[in-house]
Amino acid sequence: MRKYLLALALTSLAFSTAANAQDGRGTAEEQKACTRDVQKHCRTVIDQGDFTILACLKENRAKISTACDAVLKAHGQ
Repeated sequence: MRKYLLALALTSLAFSTAANAQDGRGTAEEQKACTRDVQKHCRTVIDQGDFTILACLKENRAKISTACDAVLKAHGQ
């Protein structure tokens, strides 16, 4: 269930790349890059939707991993 919710959270990150446009979600690598950060910093909002989780990641940007930060930046966040 958590993986499903994380996939939903990363949906908003996927809009800008052609490779991701096919399935509407971030790549497996992008999902992996942010999974721990979502679980660690955004667990309390995980059931509130993608944009809330994205906002949480952005609010905790100083605390998230370099890899997850790179995913956010790659998608203009």
